[in-house]
Amino acid sequence: MVRETSLSPDDFICPLFVTHGRGVKKGIPSMPGCFQESLDHVGKHAKEIRSLGIPSVILFGIPEHKDETGSGAYDDQGVVQNAIRTIKDAVPDLYVITDVCMCEYTSHGHCGIIEKGDVVNDPTLELLAKEAISHAKAGADMVAPSDMMDGRVEAIRLALDEEGYAQLPIMSYAAKYASAFYGPFREAAESTPQFGDRRSYQMDPANRREALKEVALDIEEGADIVMVKPALSYLDIISDVRDSFDVPVAAYNVSGEYSLVKAAAQLGWVDEERLMIEILTSIKRAGADLILTYFAKDAAKLLS
Repeated sequence: MVRETSLSPDDFICPLFVTHGRGVKKGIPSMPGCFQESLDHVGKHAKEIRSLGIPSVILFGIPEHKDETGSGAYDDQGVVQNAIRTIKDAVPDLYVITDVCMCEYTSHGHCGIIEKGDVVNDPTLELLAKEAISHAKAGADMVAPSDMMDGRVEAIRLALDEEGYAQLPIMSYAAKYASAFYGPFREAAESTPQFGDRRSYQMDPANRREALKEVALDIEEGADIVMVKPALSYLDIISDVRDSFDVPVAAYNVSGEYSLVKAAAQLGWVDEERLMIEILTSIKRAGADLILTYFAKDAAKLLS
């Protein structure tokens, strides 16, 4: 009766890794319970997710071919675009969010166009806008730019409005840190940079005030929801954003946070279910309205 924070399957967004081909359900060794799935499996998986009371998924694509400009990201017949249609046919009321970024589609693994060894911001914005429009045409309910290029929310908002998608919301990865917790995801999405790292365009983990600046800029540019990523080591940032802005706040309980729990549980060192719920509760308690988490299905089963 006096519990201040409660979890519900309604709080969760379940990430899915969609790949090319047929009959593919490939386990991700560093993320037990997660898979790369082809379209014929994704529709079935979407039905299971919705049956657990989880209202939403976010899609990440692994294309058959990669190139310097990440052309698979904005191909109208690309893997994510076809996954949107497949899920909407299978489960019309499942809310489909798409990750908008280039790293899974580029041969170099960076989030934008490379010139002279560096990621160039403005030419990348054009491609991100094309990707968002392609997702919208395929039937996405929301787009979520994760690249951390300056001005990308405004570029995407203007492009969507011009194409007749003025009502399509944007969930911005607003405070995305250059974190060591992303390692397992890069295996899952096959997006490891082939040179250097992403510290030139993701945030320094030591910076707190900068997060509020980044969030404010994204809201000014038209973000409807702002996200903090990662979640567990950045609970103070979630709390700061919640206290400072009157918009919905999302937090990404990222792959490394998930994999640490799974590994410790497999060794018998922790109670996986209790630790999972405690972590998710802490993220909600810090101020997150929405939680992107690989624990979504397991947690929903416990909470239902």
